[in-house]
Amino acid sequence: MSVRRLAEKQPDSFEFTPENKAWAQTEIAKYPPGRQASAVIALLWRAQKQNAYWLTKPAIEKVAEMLDMPKIRVLEVATFYTMFNLEPVGRYYVQLCGTTPCMLRGAEEIKGVLRSRVGEPDHVTADGLFSWSEVECLGACCNAPMVQINDDYYEDLTAESFAKLLDDLAAGRPVKKGSQIGRVSSEPVGALTALTSLYGADGRSGPASVDQKTGA
Repeated sequence: MSVRRLAEKQPDSFEFTPENKAWAQTEIAKYPPGRQASAVIALLWRAQKQNAYWLTKPAIEKVAEMLDMPKIRVLEVATFYTMFNLEPVGRYYVQLCGTTPCMLRGAEEIKGVLRSRVGEPDHVTADGLFSWSEVECLGACCNAPMVQINDDYYEDLTAESFAKLLDDLAAGRPVKKGSQIGRVSSEPVGALTALTSLYGADGRSGPASVDQKTGA
């Protein structure tokens, strides 16, 4: 894994908004005295979301102060987990899954759209709208290829549907989250092919021929 460092240019300070500060206090209160450090990931994530999806040095230090933790310990957490962005990202931060299932289903074509539309990875467009990076499995293998944009998944993509998605985001038009072909959850494309009857092959009730009383 590559070394992760804080951005060279940093703001002078960070303060949670009143709403986020109240949320943070509620989160901290979930843990017994002396265990407040358990809230570190939650608070860092909230700080990142407040700050346009990137985590600053002052924000890390603020979280350390609130949790009575050494700053270096909070920095270790922030630099270890790739969910924390240590430099500015676009308003729409695209994480492209490049793991094998997505690769086999067309992730390279999605990557081509990103290179053409946005540029190289970890580059923010001049208008500040987009940046992207390639990540490991995002857990939606059945609906590959897919991307995560900020907090939301967009699945069953093609190069054409993904390019339109980016255009709609840029124009401020509403977009459809989840599957782009109408798939529900991870069901197969088209009709179900299994567990479609109340009876098994031997005539006993229950899916997969399981006896509902004995479980056999």
